[in-house]
Amino acid sequence: MLRLRIRLTALPRNALILTDTPRPNCRTCEGFGGIEHDYGDYETGEWAGTDIEFCGCWTPWAVTLLPLPRRLRWLRRRRDSGRDPWGPVGYSDEPPF
Repeated sequence: MLRLRIRLTALPRNALILTDTPRPNCRTCEGFGGIEHDYGDYETGEWAGTDIEFCGCWTPWAVTLLPLPRRLRWLRRRRDSGRDPWGPVGYSDEPPF
């Protein structure tokens, strides 16, 4: 049974995606969707990487629903020499009126 959810992703571009969610009460993967297996180099015995064995309660697929637009360059907030263009920096104990 699929447990669908909507997520925000940033790679390769900002978008809303529809994806499957692992079962939170799965006894095999404990709700993570897969089991990691570390493996090492045969000669040196050092760690060489990690394989992921996906659990049956989850399918690793995603469908892009809506690509989100990029921010316009002139709307991006800049940090110019520590000065905040939208007001004074720091705390003020002056009343607002």
